[in-house]
Amino acid sequence: MKSDVKDLELAKIGKKRIEWAEMQMPVLNLIKERFKKEKPFAGKRIGACLHVTCETANLMRSLKASGAEIILCASNPLSTQDDVAASLVKDYGISVYAIKGEDKKTYYKHLNAVLDFNPDITLDDGADLISLLHSKRQKQIKNVIGSMEETTTGVIRLRAMEKDKALKLPIIAVNDALTKHLFDNRYGTGQSTIDGIIRATGVLFAGQTVVVVGYGWCGRGFAMRSKGLGANVIVCEIDPIKAIEASMDGFIVMPMQKAASLGDIFCTLTGDINVINSNHFKKMKDNAIVCNSGHFNSEIDIDGLKKISKSVKSVNTFVEQYVLSNGKKINLLAEGRLINLSAAEGHPASVMDMSFANQALCVEYVIKNYKKLGSKVYSVPKEIDEKVAKLKLDSMGIKIDKLTLEQKKYLNSWKMGT
Repeated sequence: MKSDVKDLELAKIGKKRIEWAEMQMPVLNLIKERFKKEKPFAGKRIGACLHVTCETANLMRSLKASGAEIILCASNPLSTQDDVAASLVKDYGISVYAIKGEDKKTYYKHLNAVLDFNPDITLDDGADLISLLHSKRQKQIKNVIGSMEETTTGVIRLRAMEKDKALKLPIIAVNDALTKHLFDNRYGTGQSTIDGIIRATGVLFAGQTVVVVGYGWCGRGFAMRSKGLGANVIVCEIDPIKAIEASMDGFIVMPMQKAASLGDIFCTLTGDINVINSNHFKKMKDNAIVCNSGHFNSEIDIDGLKKISKSVKSVNTFVEQYVLSNGKKINLLAEGRLINLSAAEGHPASVMDMSFANQALCVEYVIKNYKKLGSKVYSVPKEIDEKVAKLKLDSMGIKIDKLTLEQKKYLNSWKMGT
């Protein structure tokens, strides 16, 4: 079995972490047990480009239990947990191409290794695998029956491809599932982003001015958690509706150009490029902390930061300090890459339980329905979303009410009146 991981001797540690995460992923475990019995993916090859974490490991185990052959590579050079990668190879017989800190050349070598596997189905987090398939590996597209996309940034890219009529296969936007973005993006990103910032810097949030750039579900989560720790929170937005929401949620809303001189900690969560640029860096306080929790480090204009800096040095693990021409220091965390997965361990397993349950069930949906699907981006079917929510409630011991026949009739009638 071909693989490229840092050190197989790390497997023992990785296995313990995978098993610990499994204990907090009851919904995915239920799906895995059914897959073991039914083998719905027998004979299928699944190529995945995801963050190689202990939660992802349990998704891979679930897919393998279904009878599929699996290969996995990292969707971000800094998010790989090397011990988990080693355990997947050594203990679970899954091909993994991922090394924490791999350079860009190795990253793309690993992406190509997944496509060399000739997968029938792909799982993506950021759409790099699909982009490669549509650019340099186009001959393979006819062999891929569908793909899942895990993150907001990837869905944005894929919808742009669909709009330009460049998309050549069906995509399920797993990120759009309510049981994904309402919980994974908000509560998962909210907690894990703060975890990453604190691990990298040891900073006390209480009393700090935190600038949240982007008020999507990830931004909402980070803003809410920062406020809970006692920070003064500023939100920067380009969407007037989200800006109103942020204001009514109790946050100060202003343009980035104004917020730049006020913030102590800055975090981008937009899915766009250069939302913090050199003009903003020049206005920042001495020793400002800047990081990103969107998928790609392009959210921060790092090249622009380099141009206006006279020196740069590593001052702590995951902290590079840029000294500007005016003498001010800017502390960039994790090279501008995903702070929650670079400096910390990503989302808690209990919230990834729902996200990866959606992934597993959407793979099953594609296998059953791919002949009826066109080359477009599809939302997760409502029945899958609701099934995941019900299973999660059951695992939490929570019961909810059911409509009576009279109530159902009333909600479906226009004649009953008030």
